[in-house]
Amino acid sequence: FFHFYAGICSALKLTVPSHTVHGIEGQPLHLSVDYNFNATASEIQIIWLFERSQSNPKYLLGSVNQRVVPDLEYQHKFTLIPPNASLRINSLHLSDEGNYIVKVNVCGNGTIAASQKIQVAVDAPVTKPTVHTEPSSGVVEYVGNITLKCTVDRGTRVTYQWMKNGKRLHAGPNYTFS
Repeated sequence: FFHFYAGICSALKLTVPSHTVHGIEGQPLHLSVDYNFNATASEIQIIWLFERSQSNPKYLLGSVNQRVVPDLEYQHKFTLIPPNASLRINSLHLSDEGNYIVKVNVCGNGTIAASQKIQVAVDAPVTKPTVHTEPSSGVVEYVGNITLKCTVDRGTRVTYQWMKNGKRLHAGPNYTFS
């Protein structure tokens, strides 16, 4: 019974955002991580990895007792914020979308470890839309059809909504959408 109780006592709790974290392309993003444990620690190691679907995780940076060891390829892109395990991505790119894995090892009277995964989505702001009319005169009185085409140059997860006099238009005898 005593050994079971001791095992519970030296648990390591790692807290990360429970939902997908959305960032904006070109902006920094802070991945907030807290950890706590009730054991005596001689060494605390933090490791950050990144994985995209269909690829192996890549090492980004790590620390032992707050001394940070970056992967030189990414040393200007990521910042570890000790004493907690939070990570700052200095400038987001669309290629930064994926899973960030944080692992914390606490060495003392034995080693306890925990890891968590944070899903990151990167959004590119939607550019101003352009509307083209066919026929270009836009005058269709009593007969014929007019086609309005709306496009944006950039943006992630774009949805389109047509309105008339502030009210949403629905498909019907007068309107078709494609």
